[in-house]
Amino acid sequence: MLLALTRDRSGRTWRLADTCAACAAATSHTAVVPDTLVNSPRPLPSACAPQQPLVGLWAESDQRLRVREMLTYLGAALPRFTSPAARLLGLQCALRTNSRGHVRLPTGLLRGMRLGGHRELWQELAHAGWLEPPAVRPVPVQVRLLDAAVLDQGPGRRARCRAAHWALRPDPLALPAAPPALRLTALVLAAHTSVDAEHSADMDVLARLCGHNPQQTGELLDRLVTTRTLEAWHHNRETDEVLWHLPQPRGRARPAVRPRRHQAPRC
Repeated sequence: MLLALTRDRSGRTWRLADTCAACAAATSHTAVVPDTLVNSPRPLPSACAPQQPLVGLWAESDQRLRVREMLTYLGAALPRFTSPAARLLGLQCALRTNSRGHVRLPTGLLRGMRLGGHRELWQELAHAGWLEPPAVRPVPVQVRLLDAAVLDQGPGRRARCRAAHWALRPDPLALPAAPPALRLTALVLAAHTSVDAEHSADMDVLARLCGHNPQQTGELLDRLVTTRTLEAWHHNRETDEVLWHLPQPRGRARPAVRPRRHQAPRC
């Protein structure tokens, strides 16, 4: 059994329920909540359950967790077929919005994301009912989000903007010059990367957050190995768990407790 998060089209009502993997995949506007989020002391972004602001410095682990939460939210809020480029754009909007749902994105930010001038991405998000499209030639770009779930999120806006900045170059899997599909896959992996030598997540979770099916997600993981962004990855088809290893720094050996190397399968 899995814990699934489902929303209605307006985003005003959210429902958490235990369900099987097949039912979760067949239900529209539904995302499976990863175990790391179920055990997290902070709730998911929700109009029904506003979060409390964090106190103190916004550490990198908190930025990673915040991005992971927002990617999970977008997995339910956006249609399954939403393009990776639109998801990257939606992530920045959701993290940078103010309490009224207004977002202001400088042209330099969009240019750095290699998404400047792509008006079709705004139309894609508008067609999903998620935001109002910007004016024809806004400088900077200003939009209004229509999903009420992003209005009551915590922590404060400054902390969320730091998480948005981390998402642009997610350590240790930053790929600023790669195509959007590869960048989004690397971002999803970085958001699920732990301090351990071995990192893992369910294939269904990775595929949903990347906006692809499992086979396409496997091909993107292969490309990350080819570009040496990952050392190796492995899909355990019995448990549906994906494990991946990051390249080891020079002069640093792999810990003796995990000597086996997971080779990427052929798709």
